[in-house]
Amino acid sequence: MLNYVWLFLMATSIVVGAINGKLPEVTKAAFSMAETSVKIAFGLIGVMALWLGIMKIAEESGLTSVLAKLIRPVSKRLFPDIPEDHPAIASILLNLSANWLGLSNAATPFGLKAMEELQELNENKEVASNSMVTFLALNTAAITLIPATILGVRISLDSQSPQEIIGTTILAGVCATTMAIIATKVLQRMPIFNRELANEAMAAKEQ
Repeated sequence: MLNYVWLFLMATSIVVGAINGKLPEVTKAAFSMAETSVKIAFGLIGVMALWLGIMKIAEESGLTSVLAKLIRPVSKRLFPDIPEDHPAIASILLNLSANWLGLSNAATPFGLKAMEELQELNENKEVASNSMVTFLALNTAAITLIPATILGVRISLDSQSPQEIIGTTILAGVCATTMAIIATKVLQRMPIFNRELANEAMAAKEQ
């Protein structure tokens, strides 16, 4: 779908540029932004390599297992369907930790691994479980304590105060995460979103 969106935007810009007689400017802007994107990408390599290395060390040293035990009281409430010692908890923790550090690209592999492990626990393979929905909501609305990626972009673009976004980023993340948890916990109690409750309601009507 995104490919069609980008194709539409590119085609529209070319058509509008041609109509207004500014097609050379459109071409120049395209090459200029392509050069800028490459510079930004190379600027992010160091930041990504540093934090990915730290995450890998934490995983190999067993630190993630220790952290998983520390957050067990919280994970029980957020993911009551997941057994205490299941590896999905560690994968979820790694994903959220990467998001907390602002490393969305680093969080993706951990998120995919967590979803695979949650799918193993899912009794109905055709419908996402409550734990899967809750995890997706937390991943999407994750709190970012250190927006490393955005900071790297701002630094590569010679921002005078790249760190000034940290406070507002944390506030936005806290608000989004709070609403995500509330929404998932409320909606999963409604029969229309909960298959078990829907089946129970249907059985009660038949009786």
